[in-house]
Amino acid sequence: MAEEGWIRARLPDNWRRLLSIQAAVMLALSVAILSVGTAVVNIGFDFVGGPLAEYVPDPVRDAAGFTGALTGFLMVGSALALRRGLRAGWWATLLLLPLTAAQGLLQSSQFSLPLVVLSLIAIPVVLLNYRRFDKSLSLGTTQIAAGFALLGVQAYGTIGAYALREDFEGITTILDAFYFTLITSSTVGYGDVTPDSGSTEAMLFTMSVLVLGVASFGIAIGALVGPAIQTRITKTLGKMTDTQLELLEDHVLVLGYGELTEPIVDELAANDRQFVVVTNDREAASELSDRDISVVSGDPSDEEPLERAKIERASAILVATNHDAEDALAILTARQLAPETRIVAAATDRENTTKLERAGADAVISPAMLGGHLLVQSALGEDENELIKHIMRSD
Repeated sequence: MAEEGWIRARLPDNWRRLLSIQAAVMLALSVAILSVGTAVVNIGFDFVGGPLAEYVPDPVRDAAGFTGALTGFLMVGSALALRRGLRAGWWATLLLLPLTAAQGLLQSSQFSLPLVVLSLIAIPVVLLNYRRFDKSLSLGTTQIAAGFALLGVQAYGTIGAYALREDFEGITTILDAFYFTLITSSTVGYGDVTPDSGSTEAMLFTMSVLVLGVASFGIAIGALVGPAIQTRITKTLGKMTDTQLELLEDHVLVLGYGELTEPIVDELAANDRQFVVVTNDREAASELSDRDISVVSGDPSDEEPLERAKIERASAILVATNHDAEDALAILTARQLAPETRIVAAATDRENTTKLERAGADAVISPAMLGGHLLVQSALGEDENELIKHIMRSD
């Protein structure tokens, strides 16, 4: 893993995009969908034709098809964990990918070949992004409670039903007891496993499993819906979620927002370039968020919002507001956090150009000087340059 950065740095831009965080997440999600899809197809159609068809027994092939669906759903969870930048998601994905490939081979079907190929392709992509998934898994109290509640109810119901199996119709093994607990706590209740009507103890036990199961599922739903509501509120306030921030890579960072920044944002959006605006103007942040523009709320001269915006992964930094003094502070902070990243700034006052360069900007443009130059070029009929035409054009 120590050579990951060295390898990525020497790859062409196109290859770096293919080996990005987004690529790892999309590959994991694609493998998950293929795993579920091929499992359903292989269960529904008894077609054999894979490279290992003559060596794989029928029970093993059927089991691979059934478990492939389960593995696919687990892969969906690991892909979502990858999207949040979790190291636990990286480990889970790396363990599941060889499993999905093996299941594809054991299914012995031509429909499983894409699953095998995509799983094998995804493994090196996930490996090369090891350092990108560095966020530790932190569970809230509600989420921990939901997990323990679900596990506790299933354990209570399984052990209790197996202990009372003489008072139940249809329970002879521990698997039967777990099946009874699952369909009872989830309120499915097929009716194939029922308590003996003459056993008060079995009936009371069944009712307790039902009540506790409904309560545990309610807690679990709350733990899942709560973060979704919080995400929606966060977006309404003009902020990016932690998941969105973790996926930032090779983006342009725009520090501050003002009249000079508006055309910059429009130009970046028109070129379909990934960028993030850091501003402490709540009204501007809300308006930008309504336009589906990524925003991090905070002072551009503070380290915390710049670190949240993944400044160390940015490909370029733009600073252009109406306040040169504030821009200088933002440039100083940005240069400290990203010493190798190119910083371009705009100076409202011509005399501040040198000051912004001393603050750490690689290039400083004076809109006043540029505007004067363009006016003279246009007046003299020397505005044939394509760039000048683009700048002078009005929609």
